[in-house]
Amino acid sequence: MTTRILTGITTTGTPHLGNYAGAIRPAIVASRAADADSFYFLADYHALIKCDEPLRIQRSRLEIAATWLASGLDTDRVTFYRQSDIPEITELTWLLTCVAAKGLLNRAHAYKASVDKNVEQGEDPDAGITMGLFSYPVLMAADILMFNAHQVPVGRDQIQHVEMARDIGQRFNHLFGKGKEFFVMPQALIEESVATLPGLDGRKMSKSYDNTIPLFGSAKQLKAAVSSIVTDSRAPGEAKDPDNSHLFTLYQAFSTAAQQAEFRADLLGGLAWGEAKQRLFELLDNELGEARERYNALIERPADLEDILLAGAAKARKIATPFLGELREAVGLRSFRSDLQSTQNTKKKAAKGARFVSFREDDGSFRFRLLAADGEQLLLSKNFADGKTAGQVSKRLQDGSPLDVRVDGNAFAVWLDDEAVGASPQFADAAACEQAVSQLRDALAPQPE
Repeated sequence: MTTRILTGITTTGTPHLGNYAGAIRPAIVASRAADADSFYFLADYHALIKCDEPLRIQRSRLEIAATWLASGLDTDRVTFYRQSDIPEITELTWLLTCVAAKGLLNRAHAYKASVDKNVEQGEDPDAGITMGLFSYPVLMAADILMFNAHQVPVGRDQIQHVEMARDIGQRFNHLFGKGKEFFVMPQALIEESVATLPGLDGRKMSKSYDNTIPLFGSAKQLKAAVSSIVTDSRAPGEAKDPDNSHLFTLYQAFSTAAQQAEFRADLLGGLAWGEAKQRLFELLDNELGEARERYNALIERPADLEDILLAGAAKARKIATPFLGELREAVGLRSFRSDLQSTQNTKKKAAKGARFVSFREDDGSFRFRLLAADGEQLLLSKNFADGKTAGQVSKRLQDGSPLDVRVDGNAFAVWLDDEAVGASPQFADAAACEQAVSQLRDALAPQPE
């Protein structure tokens, strides 16, 4: 069974080591599995919630696109696109907004944190909070549900958003599915050991805290960042506690089990913090050196990146466009042409139920009736001397040739070879007669195979 994997990074800054270890690297590794169908995107609509600096967002989009590709993302195997290049996502966001419970969004971590901060400062609880911030879990749900992702690689702090996507998707299925499950239920995929990396000060590595280690800065910048990691005051020769060391946590995320065991033993044995930082720098520089070169080359060719992203968007929309059409149908946003087609199909079905009934009169002559699907008589033939002739006439009426229908008052007759071969009953008025003529034509129209 193919597993669809989806993840993205918000384009508000330069990618850092936490992004790489917590999202990019595990996502790229997962994309290489034979049974994986992977979707990776630049979450640039999400960026608008957090940043009102257009130049920063534009630069970040470029840097993050280059980061994914430099890190080894194979665009022949995966679907790689910008969120803003898929208009179906924003339309799906509104469809989901209309079924998402406000109470659910009230519990979103980012919104609650903003409210709590306002309350602590004596402000109105919703001061400075936009609808973008409040409802962005719905946009995230649309990102996930549009492509029916089975797994979503996220940091541990993002698990709630996957759970909210499940809740919203289930609600839509319940309201509009009528037995059909439009959305599959996604699962959060977390690499336990590196789900959330500490930053320079020990808090979660985040642009918000300005405590990040640049991913593809120069070797000099990387070394300077590692050197500024906060450590305790234990001197060289004193035993260090690896389990409470942010530096050791970072080392674990990029080392083998053997390297970790050796580093742990050396820290317990009194390794100086300066030497420990040098080892972490060498480990990171060795892992990121080649990718850094690819990244710098890509940054110098933004037009090539644009072509890659537009090709990825076209690939994604081949799925998104028809799927959104199904969802629009489900909620009642249907074309009037569809209604007309439905009416025509109904007529054809009714016409298909029309039937000829042959019978013999007491005087020995033969006649036939054309009955509608509901049993109403549309036409009664004249008398024929034998059954063969009556059968030939009924076949001619069904061969698709233009009908010669002549209305006389509130009734009509059907003519063949300048002779009336059948007549209708008398109708109550001209409108009823006209409707019967239409039914007759539908009944005798050629039916599709």
